[in-house]
Amino acid sequence: MGIFTRIGDILQANINDLIDKAEDPEKMVKQLIIEMDNQVDDATKALGQAMGSQKVAAMELADAKAAAADWNDKAKLALKAGNEALAKKALDAKVGVDQQIASLQSNYDQITANVDSLKQQVEQLKMKLDEARSRQQVLIARSRMADAAQKTAVTITSATTDSAFAKLDALERKIAEKEATAEAYGTMSANEIIIDDEDEFAKLEHETAVNDQLAALKAELNLD
Repeated sequence: MGIFTRIGDILQANINDLIDKAEDPEKMVKQLIIEMDNQVDDATKALGQAMGSQKVAAMELADAKAAAADWNDKAKLALKAGNEALAKKALDAKVGVDQQIASLQSNYDQITANVDSLKQQVEQLKMKLDEARSRQQVLIARSRMADAAQKTAVTITSATTDSAFAKLDALERKIAEKEATAEAYGTMSANEIIIDDEDEFAKLEHETAVNDQLAALKAELNLD
């Protein structure tokens, strides 16, 4: 059962903790999967060997049972022929074989129990390996996303006055200042035009008033 010790430790380990301690999480996860896969292969080979032993034990047991049946048939044949002494010899041989059968049966039952247990464990390990492979993709994706997020955060944090982002901000401020200056000049020019027009209208009104009063005085003095 020692062959399952290492893979059992790996499967029971917290893979996330292992990743936290690893310099390269993605590489670490892949290495763990490879190691688990190798251990499952070793366990499968051990199961194959156990099943081979079971087959041999079954054949030995079957041969012994066949031999016992054969001696029993020979004893019957001797008795039918009236040869009790020969029948006893056959039965003596059968009893010896029966003792072997008891030992072979116990051995076969033990091997079969071990094989059944190994089969269950190998199936469980394969299921765990499939689960680990599924988690592998998720963990690698999480690791890559974390790396990307970290790089982005570092880029933003380290953005100084010499960075492209800072230069772009400065350029935008300069453009905004120019736009504001141009707008201010435009407003001033419009005001000057309005003021000039107002002066002309004021002069015209003043001149009209003077002419009207002059005309009134002429009329009063009959100087037309």
